[in-house]
Amino acid sequence: MLNKIISEEKISQLKQLIDDSHNIVMITHVSPDGDALGSSLCLYWLLHSMGKNASVVVPNRFPEFLAWLPGSKDIVVALDDNDRANKTIAEADLLCLLDFNTINRINWLKTPVGASKARRILIDHHPNPDIECDVEISHPEISSTAELMYRIVSMAGAPYDHITKDIAECIYTGMMTDTGNFSYNSQNPEIYLIINELLKIGINKDEIYNRVFNTYSVDRMRLMGYCLSKKMRIYEEQRTALIYLTAKECEHYNYRVGDTEGFVNLPFSIKDIDISIFVRQDNEKEKIKISFRSQGSFPANKMAEDFKGGGHLNAAGGESYVSMRTTLSMLEEAILNRERYEKE
Repeated sequence: MLNKIISEEKISQLKQLIDDSHNIVMITHVSPDGDALGSSLCLYWLLHSMGKNASVVVPNRFPEFLAWLPGSKDIVVALDDNDRANKTIAEADLLCLLDFNTINRINWLKTPVGASKARRILIDHHPNPDIECDVEISHPEISSTAELMYRIVSMAGAPYDHITKDIAECIYTGMMTDTGNFSYNSQNPEIYLIINELLKIGINKDEIYNRVFNTYSVDRMRLMGYCLSKKMRIYEEQRTALIYLTAKECEHYNYRVGDTEGFVNLPFSIKDIDISIFVRQDNEKEKIKISFRSQGSFPANKMAEDFKGGGHLNAAGGESYVSMRTTLSMLEEAILNRERYEKE
């Protein structure tokens, strides 16, 4: 039995909004990951089973290793078909915003979402949400938005709690990817109660793992080797590793969306390293993306806040709009002063 962390009132409000709506659109953050897609497609399939006209709209492309997810072929990618994305959002009478806590996280979808007269539901697990919604279900203590979706449908009862194998696979993928295959932010015993129920429904967790983590290209493996041998800095006294890639280096290894997924976690195999930072220049969005990870009590999200970002204690993200050289200099200063974040 799971603890009912979501209030009955919010569950009732969510159900009423869905009952009163027909055209429902799920929207995720830019560069959608396994949790964003898993939670959105979970809701997508549930709504379809209830006779609703449901769509998922994402700002840009998602990694190929998530293209097997049930329903992924129906996702509207705004970067590829902006007119269709805008039309889908404009025709919605309910928008479900999943896995982001600020409107800036959806980039160019801000305009059509801002212009929409549709009601809004926010379902997210990031701290300090600042999006105006009719119903807000925000629980930063939960490991993933996919886990939150499972809890919602379980509390909502029929017909929401009719979880098919397709839905179960979406939920498990979101939970697995947002915890590094349950290697961080996954200490809550209830996570494994949920997994137990998903296994009973018929998911093959080993197959899902292989589909997500063991389908990379040769170029991606060579890029990983290049990062570890040539582009990793170790700050022994600060117990920190920093890996960085320029856009030119990514191009040399035929970079595709998702190829650097998980690179930020690699240095944790090194003894005593408890902070890892991964930096990648992104020409598509003309910025530098920064991933922060930590083990133990170091607040990665506090460090990320100095780089226009935020997130969770052990997993956060930021960005920079200055040169790579300047960005690395700023990061090095933050690393050398790690005690400042630990005292906050």
